[in-house]
Amino acid sequence: MKIKYIIIVILLASLGSIIYGFTIMESNPVIANKYIGFGTVGIFLIAMPLFLIKESKGKKVKDYMLTEENIRKMQGKKEEKPDNQ
Repeated sequence: MKIKYIIIVILLASLGSIIYGFTIMESNPVIANKYIGFGTVGIFLIAMPLFLIKESKGKKVKDYMLTEENIRKMQGKKEEKPDNQ
């Protein structure tokens, strides 16, 4: 099974849990808050990291860091080398 489908299942289960929690809020608020909390944990602590790992495979972290070299590239300036080298 591909990780893409696992992420989708986790996301749908989490959203379903949150929606169910809001629907039973009036009858049983303690359990409703647990469903909402577990749904939120599922989205932000399980699904999102899995998605980020899946999408960042094969990419260099250095390309996304804010270094002097990358700032110069964004500004369109030539790369300046120090004279003492």
